[in-house]
Amino acid sequence: MFEDGDLLVVNKPSGVAVHGGSGISSGVIEQLRAARSGLRFLELVHRIDRDTSGVLILAKKRTALTGLHTQLREGAVRKHYLALVVGEWKDPKRNVKAALHKYVSSSGERRVVVNAEGQQAHTVFRLVSNLSDFSLLDAELKTGRTHQIRVHLAHIGFPIAGDDKYGDFDANKRLAKLGLKRMFLHAASLEFCHPRSTQVMRVEAPLAPELERFL
Repeated sequence: MFEDGDLLVVNKPSGVAVHGGSGISSGVIEQLRAARSGLRFLELVHRIDRDTSGVLILAKKRTALTGLHTQLREGAVRKHYLALVVGEWKDPKRNVKAALHKYVSSSGERRVVVNAEGQQAHTVFRLVSNLSDFSLLDAELKTGRTHQIRVHLAHIGFPIAGDDKYGDFDANKRLAKLGLKRMFLHAASLEFCHPRSTQVMRVEAPLAPELERFL
C-alpha cells in the first residue's frame, strides 16, 4: 500500500502468519525477504495475528525501525481495527480497561486471559452499525497486548465472529454455513509520524473481499 526508502506497508491477508515458527515454515517477513533479496535490512515493525487481515508495517532501515518502536512505546501510533461481534451492541462508545495475562496451555497453545495481575490493557470500542444479531465495531488500541481486542470483546460478552480461540463456537458454526470462513477482525488503519520526514501518515487498508461479501 505504501513504500519509500524507509518503510514498506502491506495489506496482510488472513491466514498468513507475520513470521515463521510453531509449525509455520514461512511468514510475511520471510516471503518479503525472499522477494526483495536486494534489501540489506527488512524487519517487522509490529505484529498482527495470523487470522487478522490489514495494515502491517515493515522497516527497510534500522533507524526507521527504532523510530517507530519509540512511537509505539509512547502510544503515538493510532491503531484502528474493524470487528464484527456476536450480539447487539448498544453504546456509541465504550472504554474497556482489563489487564491481560499471557500463558501457554498444556497443549503448547499461546493464550491470553483477563487477570488483574497481568499487563494493563485499554481498548476503545465505537459502534459502526448494528446488523440484526451482530454488530460492526471500530476498535482503537490504546495498548498493544497479544490478542487484546479478541480477549476484551469475549470478556464483555461480545465475541468476534469466527474467532476459533476465544469466540462463540456454536455461532461460528452457523456463520461458516453463511459463508464466514475466517475471523472477522481487520487492521483497518494506522496513523504515525514518518520516522525520517516526521510527516503525519495515515494508511488505510480496505476490508478483505470475503469480509465485504459477508457483510
